[in-house]
Amino acid sequence: MNIFKQLIVSLYSPRNIAGFRQQGTGKTIFYVFFLTLLSVLPSIYYFSTSMMAGFNAVEDTITSEIPSFTIENGELVVEENAPITIKSGDLTVVFDGTGTLDQADVSRSDNTIFFLKNEITYTITGQTQSFPYSMLGDTAVTKEDLLSIINSLDSLLPVMLPITLIIIYLFSTAMKFIEVTILALIGLALKNLAGKPLRYGQLFRLAAYSITLPTIFFIIMDSLQTVVPSGFFIHWFVAIMMLMLSIKEVQSDSTEGKTDM
Repeated sequence: MNIFKQLIVSLYSPRNIAGFRQQGTGKTIFYVFFLTLLSVLPSIYYFSTSMMAGFNAVEDTITSEIPSFTIENGELVVEENAPITIKSGDLTVVFDGTGTLDQADVSRSDNTIFFLKNEITYTITGQTQSFPYSMLGDTAVTKEDLLSIINSLDSLLPVMLPITLIIIYLFSTAMKFIEVTILALIGLALKNLAGKPLRYGQLFRLAAYSITLPTIFFIIMDSLQTVVPSGFFIHWFVAIMMLMLSIKEVQSDSTEGKTDM
């Protein structure tokens, strides 16, 4: 059975998942890489489009709507006495030289770039990153200098973006393998309750396919940019239920426990 058929039957058939316990470990590992790739596609798409649109929006906003300023000795110096909030399409730019805003305000925002008192912070599709002004050293930076830096970064975007996306994928893959490993450990308890002579290697394979249904569900929700309440618990509940049903489908014969990774 090819990987696409395995993906489809893993959505609804614990019996088919149970049959995958005998396949090679390499095929299971490849399936986890494939499933992870599918799971990050919505994030990669929205992150890429937001980043590309964001650079243009920031450049236009700084040029036309942000007052003159200086970044010196690690601090933003501006004559305005209150934060400035500017909407540009789906992107929001907040310019605050007063020190009024902090990380709590950043955490409650999305698709927003903050020019704070001591750092610049952006939050794009749930990914937050900060860069302290102290990284600039003793060099004073003006509005014109910042525009020049943004232009330089914009030209490097075709190189920076693929590297960032690869890092996101590799990190997501590592987390997916950790998820499968934990689920397989839970399977050790479930197989004892069900009285099935399964070894950990077989449970790992079952776990890899049992996460298919919740993963595909959240791919759809991410594509629609819909937040699912208690999503973490729903994901694990569905995965554990699929694993438990798959274990029940395993035939309890004397040779079952003799096959391992």
